[in-house]
Amino acid sequence: MAGRTPSLIACVLLSPWPLELLQRRHPGVPVAVLSEEGSGGGRRVLHVSPGARDAGVKVGMRDTAALSRCPELHAETMNAPLAAAAWNELLEQMYVRYSDRVEGRTPGLIFLKLSLGAARDLAAALQAPVGLAGSLEVAHLAALRAKAGEVREVHPGEQAEQAFLNLVPLEHLQVLGLSPAQAERLRFLGVTGLADLCKWSAAQREAFLGVDMGTQVNRFLKGHRTEQLPRYVPGQILEASLDTDAPLLNSLEADAAFQELLPGLMTGLRGRTAAYLTVRCDTLGGSLTATRKLKWPLDSGGLMRVAGLALEDTGALAIGIDRLSVQFSGLQQPSRMVGLWAGLADLDVTRNVLDRFPDALVRVRWLDPWAYTTNAMYEWVDWQTGEVRPTPMTPQMTWTPTRAQAREKAVDRILAFFEGAQP
Repeated sequence: MAGRTPSLIACVLLSPWPLELLQRRHPGVPVAVLSEEGSGGGRRVLHVSPGARDAGVKVGMRDTAALSRCPELHAETMNAPLAAAAWNELLEQMYVRYSDRVEGRTPGLIFLKLSLGAARDLAAALQAPVGLAGSLEVAHLAALRAKAGEVREVHPGEQAEQAFLNLVPLEHLQVLGLSPAQAERLRFLGVTGLADLCKWSAAQREAFLGVDMGTQVNRFLKGHRTEQLPRYVPGQILEASLDTDAPLLNSLEADAAFQELLPGLMTGLRGRTAAYLTVRCDTLGGSLTATRKLKWPLDSGGLMRVAGLALEDTGALAIGIDRLSVQFSGLQQPSRMVGLWAGLADLDVTRNVLDRFPDALVRVRWLDPWAYTTNAMYEWVDWQTGEVRPTPMTPQMTWTPTRAQAREKAVDRILAFFEGAQP
């Protein structure tokens, strides 16, 4: 269409994701992400915000030393389930608000199809660096050189991309898979960026970096780029909420609320399994959230216990809960053996079909292979839930008795019963 702005691939940098998540929960406060408590006691700093770094907090420092350097520091351990659930929720928001092609396999790194105007709005909304280019790799390199809240655009075209790639520093070649050890070896030889590496021959790059890494760099320099993104499959998060007339203040009221919310979520799974359960409580003091990891198979009793434990983690009952929400995330199809030596391609095709069309596949359940009629031999059941699902292929009864024949057969059964009951 004439005058329409073309969509390019945008890369949004939100890494390290635990630090970004903690900063968004505590804006304007210096924060630090801590590790789990080790065997020697104490926790160490994994990631620090710029404000905490300016106050003297460094990575690897103990939590007590970090607090002594910055008394207003908010230090917290971000567990993996909570970070994963928040990441899945962010991907759903990107799909709903910006694009139907979203990829976020690595937490902290989002790729999506956007126009320049939408990319600027996204960068301003998230206050994150955004790179915009015609390919996934170049967009990632552009995002590494963008400022927070701004967009670094690389116009598609051989000359524009080559001018940008000539300025890519050596430390940004991690996008192509370059390890820190390989980067250090290249720096020892005087290589400062991709422009110096372009002067080498393809054979030299493969000999120094290894065949796999060298081949990947050579393909990138020849123009082999990833220019397509997969279509995002929505519905990876199931959520149910309950507004209360009076605040929930005890566990009995919370259990009654969970008994109303969880059955609907279980029905919405449709045979899938969920990795995380998140409980969100809206109170007068704000929103409190806790996430617990789930194990398959899921049952109502186990879900009630996990939801209760997550609610205890929030500590919201002491304040009073005005709105209670339960969320399932990390939805996947349970693994099924489609053959004795099923190939990866067969498994991927089955998974993709069920993600897009949950009712597309059925499987046969044998009742009696030696039965005389087909309707007694087998029946068709749903691939995911295992429930009986009639289809056009469902075997029908080949013979229907008339009313007189049915009456005669019923009389014979009654006579046989009384004859058998006599001594």
